[in-house]
Amino acid sequence: MSASPLFRPFDHPKLKLRNRIVMAPMTRKRSPGGAPGADVAAYYRRRGEGGVGLILSEGAGIRRNGSRSDPAVPNLFGDDALAGWQAVVDGVKATGAKFAPQLWHVGARPDEATKALPEAPIDSPSGLPWPGKTVAEPMSEEAIADTIAAYAEAAANAAKLGCDAVEIHGAHGYLIDQFLWDGTNLRSDGWNGPTLKERARFAAEVVRAMRQATGPDFPILIRISQDKSPDGSVRLANDPGELALLVEVLAEAGVDIFHCSGARFSRREFAGSDLSFAGWVKKISGLPTIAVGTVGLDVPPATPLFATIAPGPIDEVERRLDAGEFDLVAVGRALLADPDWAEKVRAGRTDELIGFEARYVAELH
Repeated sequence: MSASPLFRPFDHPKLKLRNRIVMAPMTRKRSPGGAPGADVAAYYRRRGEGGVGLILSEGAGIRRNGSRSDPAVPNLFGDDALAGWQAVVDGVKATGAKFAPQLWHVGARPDEATKALPEAPIDSPSGLPWPGKTVAEPMSEEAIADTIAAYAEAAANAAKLGCDAVEIHGAHGYLIDQFLWDGTNLRSDGWNGPTLKERARFAAEVVRAMRQATGPDFPILIRISQDKSPDGSVRLANDPGELALLVEVLAEAGVDIFHCSGARFSRREFAGSDLSFAGWVKKISGLPTIAVGTVGLDVPPATPLFATIAPGPIDEVERRLDAGEFDLVAVGRALLADPDWAEKVRAGRTDELIGFEARYVAELH
């Protein structure tokens, strides 16, 4: 076994993993009609065979018309979709890896590639994908209640399929994030308020409903993010005190692990400390965190997301992991390019690592 901290087992009371490497969720749009096929199952199984500890699926839609902005994004409800996911789960678990689907609702945010809006009726706290841009009416109380129930249904489906956990996508400007940010949540009722504590109510109610649907021992993860502008000048939480308002509400509601998404896993989040976003969330909550952002790639500043990128060193992520700053490390584009990334790192075969190219986005391999 490699001496790298990446390959130490993760021993959580609810989730035990063979190592600290997580496959990050990456949208693939390869599930026509919302049902994953044999090619999707093979794609996930291949990463399990390559040595990943936990595989997080691409975002999967819940039972709301507007949860997806592309019909080839998978759902986590309905007989055909669930049969497809069962093949995914069975294939991944046969490799020794663990599997957790990510539940996704895009809210009012259009598809990044096609710019298409989600299917109507669009769900959003105030109908805004971005401040000043209105694309829909605010959600009604009935729509909010139905959406929370849809999250709970999808979480129950995950448990029935034999998944090892479930993750909520609460980041990157999608529905839950639209409730969290005061720039897109302009409501004047109990789903808004002056601080993140009040604006986190919707996310917390989703977590509570999922917990009730799955029981006390099923792990619930949530992905959260900070940046609201391309240059990072506008953030969800501007200091540790603000971040605590969000993290403490979600932890109390029943979150077990926080997935902390940022442009770079090592970015200093607040002045006066070298701690990353994942490090701050762990310090505040006392719960395990997942760090993510450019792991395994040598990404120069201002590099486009799908540019050609060479493999990069992992010494900094290992140093921070070994120091206990965070507990797990999510790898995205490097794993998209190289299914054997984890095994090559474990065996010291770093000279064989494959860099990322845009063509890997267009194929399942």
